[in-house]
Amino acid sequence: MAEVNSVEEMKALGQNIGEKLRVGDLVLLSGPLGAGKTALTQGIGRALGIENITSPTFVISRIHEGRIRLVHVDAYRLQGEMNAIFDDLDLESYLPSSITVVEWGEGLADRLADQYLEIMIEFGESDDQRLVSIIGHGQRFAEFKL
Repeated sequence: MAEVNSVEEMKALGQNIGEKLRVGDLVLLSGPLGAGKTALTQGIGRALGIENITSPTFVISRIHEGRIRLVHVDAYRLQGEMNAIFDDLDLESYLPSSITVVEWGEGLADRLADQYLEIMIEFGESDDQRLVSIIGHGQRFAEFKL
């Protein structure tokens, strides 16, 4: 578990993760509203040479071109009855040629691939502190270390 104490530290953690990702990787981010999921994704984007990443909350997904294409999805509004819309995003067609990051994707995105990186962000003791857990699923991420 990593301790993060600022937005810039969250972006730096994301950049560190992004430098280790490769084409075809799937990353699932979970945590409460305001925990830092988009800041982590901005750091991943930084590692790929992508700037100006914003939350895709209202548009559901954004595609960013960089050293490797980044598909950034916010599945928050696709929970429950809206679950079927997730399939309409056709992420399977982007997955082999991109890095795909899905916020709020637990129970949805994990059906896209057997191998994925799960990152859970929790609030810490102070307003700025976050606790970040990283769990690798499948052989690709079994030995994933920061």
